[in-house]
Amino acid sequence: MVRALAATVISSVVCAILSCWLVLIGWSLMGDAVSHAVLPGVVLAYIVGAPFALGAIVFGFLAVALIGVVRDTSRVKEDATIGIVFTTLFSLGLVLISVTPSQTDLNHIIFGNLLGVAPEDLWQIAALGAVVFVVALAKRRDLTLYAFDPTHAHAIGLNPRLLGALLLGLLALTAVTALQVVGVVLVVAMLIIPGATAYLLTDRFGRMLLIAPALAAAAAVTGLYLAYYGDTSAGGMVVLAQGVLFAAVYLFGPRHGLIATRWSAARRRRRAVRAG
Repeated sequence: MVRALAATVISSVVCAILSCWLVLIGWSLMGDAVSHAVLPGVVLAYIVGAPFALGAIVFGFLAVALIGVVRDTSRVKEDATIGIVFTTLFSLGLVLISVTPSQTDLNHIIFGNLLGVAPEDLWQIAALGAVVFVVALAKRRDLTLYAFDPTHAHAIGLNPRLLGALLLGLLALTAVTALQVVGVVLVVAMLIIPGATAYLLTDRFGRMLLIAPALAAAAAVTGLYLAYYGDTSAGGMVVLAQGVLFAAVYLFGPRHGLIATRWSAARRRRRAVRAG
């Protein structure tokens, strides 16, 4: 339980930090693609006896490269390219699982095995999370400028293509970090929900980078304890807790919540009627 708690908090915080950029750029589908495309890499790594993370990282970068090649060398648009690549690689992973004799239940790769995190898994998650955290922190200004205005980033001497590749590389590493916690199916939720929630709470990106990890960590602890005492899916409960937080902010957020915006609009109409 202690290892599960540590792994969940680390993965949630790292995913939340990256989700801020993904939400701003509109790369939700890219996060979905990378998180699913790592499945065959994990299975192949199991077959040859290599670390799961190595196979996942290789196929994460392979998916990103394939998406870029098909997008740049054909008439197929980016969203269709992403859908083709990630569904094909994910299906390859499912086929490999079905034909691989194993004494280990490889389905935990798909759905996660949070309460089965081993000490070496925790060290792996911590190491990959630290790499993503340090790189994102060091390049946060450049990545933020790239997210808001790639043209201006190019004008001041930055390379938008290189920054995009860096962000995609961090995305692949982050997907691997969260793989052990919630599996490939729910990784995309951890990569999107915290950033989207923080986006509804503030208009300043610097605050988003603080709010998103804080909310993700709170949801991680809450979800894990609810799963423990309720005897439910740990990874599913963590993501569900994030979803409930998003719903609460969406409805009751002080500035951009649905109720607040409707109330403000109604007050403006009443003032307009009185003034008229």
